[in-house]
Amino acid sequence: MIVGLRSLAGRWAAVVPFVAVVLLALTWGRAVPGAVVAVITFVLAGSVLAAVHHAEVVAHRVGEPFGSLVLAVAVTIIEVGLIVALMADGGAKSATLARDTVFAAVMITCNGVVGLCLLVASLRHGIAVFNPEGTGAALATVATLATLSLVLPTFTTSKPGPEFSAAQLTFAALSSLVLYGLFVATQTVRHRDYFLPITRHGEVVHADDHAEAPSARTAALSLGLLGLALVGVVGLAKGVSPTIESGVSAAGMPHAVVGVVIALLVLLPETIAAVRSARRDRVQTSLNLGLGSALASIGLTIPAVALASVWLSGPLVLGLGPVHMVLLALTVVVSSLTVVPGRATPLQGGVHLVVFAAYLELAVNP
Repeated sequence: MIVGLRSLAGRWAAVVPFVAVVLLALTWGRAVPGAVVAVITFVLAGSVLAAVHHAEVVAHRVGEPFGSLVLAVAVTIIEVGLIVALMADGGAKSATLARDTVFAAVMITCNGVVGLCLLVASLRHGIAVFNPEGTGAALATVATLATLSLVLPTFTTSKPGPEFSAAQLTFAALSSLVLYGLFVATQTVRHRDYFLPITRHGEVVHADDHAEAPSARTAALSLGLLGLALVGVVGLAKGVSPTIESGVSAAGMPHAVVGVVIALLVLLPETIAAVRSARRDRVQTSLNLGLGSALASIGLTIPAVALASVWLSGPLVLGLGPVHMVLLALTVVVSSLTVVPGRATPLQGGVHLVVFAAYLELAVNP
């Protein structure tokens, strides 16, 4: 039964990327009616799920911690594509879109995904166990990148408003790439064991024995379909971007909610994957997915939008406001206290989820 369901999911995920690309070719550069927008949205959601499915296949083939890295990079490529597509058409009102989306990704991953996984794992297995060395390194990098890219622009004086000057933006982009590269090297080469799941007795789990790894041919096919799905996601997102913005505006919500919608759309499939790992008592894999996505979101998105700002008109506002800076500081403090022991109870998961709920509330009602 389970094998049959997996086979069905695999066939579905193989068809959806082709459907997305065909639909993209038929609608590119054209005004589409509401009914077609609904179809595009449905296929877009399916393409996101298909992309993450194929990323998981590749991840299972290469193993941890490389698998988490594949997923994080795939999701970030989708996020960058959505941000640039919306910024290209949004004009001045999209000046804060990159900031809002990156900050939303940080809050969703560090509080929503981490909190949910800790809660699920601790309720199901009594306590959530993970490696504090690897998780702490990831958290320290997230905190540094978030501060350099999202907090400092509020206080710099070279340019009016919460913006970086050209030199400062270049420095932030290069720093993001360097730190992300150092983290990836640490995660996959020098200290790989820090990012592998551990048992209740602190022993490292070097392999996932829950399913047989796919063949090299299957992994290569999934890699190709992953690329096709990403093309479909980015292209179709450009087609529905006016609908997203008009819907948020019609609801009377702040434009920053657009960034929240983008981040939720992109990170939902990865959240499902992280929760699945938590249910299997692979909490370290869940934290790799969550914090790795936050790292990739900042470390890859900021350089990408910095490069895109060369030809995109309008300002690029990256600095957070006071309320969001308080939420970021609270997230860093709470996350640090969660990581240090290497163990978590439902209380820690609940604390993270409450911080995430506060972020959502303040995003809709600032």
